[in-house]
Order: sequence, then C-alpha cells, then structure tokens
Amino acid sequence: MPRLFTAIELPDDVRSELRQLHMPMPNARWLGPEDYHLTLRFAGDIDNSLAKEFAANLAGIDTDAFEIRLSGLGAFGGTDPHNVWVGVEPSHELELLARAHEKAARAAGLPRDTRMFKPHVTLARLKFSSAEAVARFFTRFGGYRSEPFYVSEFVLMSSKPMTGGGPYGAVESFPLRGGVFAADDDGVFG
Repeated sequence: MPRLFTAIELPDDVRSELRQLHMPMPNARWLGPEDYHLTLRFAGDIDNSLAKEFAANLAGIDTDAFEIRLSGLGAFGGTDPHNVWVGVEPSHELELLARAHEKAARAAGLPRDTRMFKPHVTLARLKFSSAEAVARFFTRFGGYRSEPFYVSEFVLMSSKPMTGGGPYGAVESFPLRGGVFAADDDGVFG
C-alpha cells in the first residue's frame, strides 16, 4: 500500500538557502534539502487501484504555471512545538491548484481533507523542544524571504513509512500549462 501525497518540489537554489537556516536546537531533526517540498494534498496509505485513479485525476488538472515566493517562519504545536517551517506568500494560483488536488482526491474516493490548506515547507521535526528554542530560531531567521520562483509542475510523491516521514520520492510528474515553455535553455524562468 503506497503512502502518497502531492507536492511542489523546490528549485535547487531555494533548497540551498533553506539549508542555511539550520541551527543547533535541542531535540530537532532537520530535514535534508532533498526532502524539502510544499505539500498540496496528503492521500495517505491507499491501495493501488485508488492510487491509480488519483493519479489519473491529477493528470486532468489543467492549470497555468505560476510564480511563488517563500516567506516567514512558523511552527505547529503552539507551546509544545512539533515542527518548524517556512511559509509561502499568499498566492491565488497556489490556492486554486490545492483545490484542484482536493477535487481530484475526492473524485478518486478519498475522504475530504478536514485540515485547512496551510502552504509551508517543513524544515525540522521537533520532539520535546522548548518554545524558547524555537523563538530563538525565529529571532535569528524570521526575516527569511526567497526569490520568487516558477512552479512549472507538481509531483505525486511517496514516503517510506518511518517516524516523521521521509525519505520521499517522486512517483510521477504533472506539468502545468505553459510550464515547459516558461523555461529558457538553462532551465531558468524569464
């Protein structure tokens, strides 16, 4: 049974920047740059026939390529933080893409995702880290803001069942409309 989710992979230069945000923090497990991604829709452990139907529905998404920018830091868990992340500046196009993924999941028979879409890239998973240590991280790097980058595709990813997720691997890529043509010969968007 594959454990699947859809995501946007990050450009290598943004991954490198995010790696520079790592700092010593008690009980933090920093993700490696190869595992940075922006989750669009978590599907979970699903059987192969449901996975195939979900993938077929994803292939039908017809959305334009668009630009986003990572900005700001946050944590989930309140006074008992369990991960730290970098956020994404508001993007109407990203919201539309996430809704299309939810629609594809529901059409395949997956239950509705009850969590509100909160676009972010997880940087570290925490276990018994203090809110004070997380606050020091925010003070040091809270002004982080990436250069804008184009989203030309999304991927269906799988994760190996381990504590805290990862390692992750792309199962299939789905280009966005105009994404192939938005890159010049160097793969840089203009």
